[in-house]
Amino acid sequence: MMNVRIVLALLGIGLAAAGCSSTSDCCGGGAPSRGVVRHVVLFKFKDGASAEQVKAVEEKFRALKSRIPQIQDLEWGTNVSPENHAQGFTHCFFLTFKDAAARDAYLPHPAHKEFGASLGPVLDKVLVVDYVSKD
Repeated sequence: MMNVRIVLALLGIGLAAAGCSSTSDCCGGGAPSRGVVRHVVLFKFKDGASAEQVKAVEEKFRALKSRIPQIQDLEWGTNVSPENHAQGFTHCFFLTFKDAAARDAYLPHPAHKEFGASLGPVLDKVLVVDYVSKD
């Protein structure tokens, strides 16, 4: 029993030294609670999506920055890679949040939900990757 307490105490000291508030912060169990969170969103549009529909999606996504205060920065662009590995994804939206809590507030935000609901007629696939920025 004493050995278990010692191991748990050492684990707590190690996590604190690493800047983690819990094992999920450092051991893959969830998003770390500290650090800038990058939210990368890739879109693949349906073959039948018109240029006007695609432009409307671009404008609606860009408008989220002014509607959702947790978004610190938003940039976007279309694929220009010569490597031919995009698998049909043409648009990348790159959002920055102060931390995981800000990103977590963004996800259920009514403006984000409204935007997501509008994508059905034109979006074939979406790929989302979040990460905590490291040096």
